[in-house]
Amino acid sequence: MNFDLDTEDTRQPLPPFTKDSAIKKIRAAEDAWNNKNPAKIATAYSLNSQWRNRDSFVKGRPQIIEFLSGKWDRELDYRLIKELWAYQDNRIAVRYVYEWHDAQGNWFRSHGNENWAFNEKGLMTERHASINDVAIQESERKFHWPQGPRPADHPGLSELGL
Repeated sequence: MNFDLDTEDTRQPLPPFTKDSAIKKIRAAEDAWNNKNPAKIATAYSLNSQWRNRDSFVKGRPQIIEFLSGKWDRELDYRLIKELWAYQDNRIAVRYVYEWHDAQGNWFRSHGNENWAFNEKGLMTERHASINDVAIQESERKFHWPQGPRPADHPGLSELGL
């Protein structure tokens, strides 16, 4: 499926955010990332969106697609949960955890925080991510749903004690 990477369509909900609209925005991002379609995900970001992800600096949709494609080539069986930390006006702060394994079968739980800024169309213009990886045993995994979005009845981070 092709996505128009040169068009900035409006992406609901729009700022200024309320608690409910911030949670909807976060869940939409979580679902998209769990679907792992870099081209589709890139359309949620402005054409010149700027990221800092760990030690990587990314600018614009083509680099976002390249970054995400490489990420999921390395981070296998990826499952993500995001949770609201704070919001104000056009900004949202998120904490998240994802589980994955490498090509050798070593499992990890990655804990992160993101700061997001959005334009008037609801597209993310900035994403600043700090992430730490913790090695875990496969038996310690907590995210067991089939590939794709987290089921509505699956516990969130707080309920899982994360």
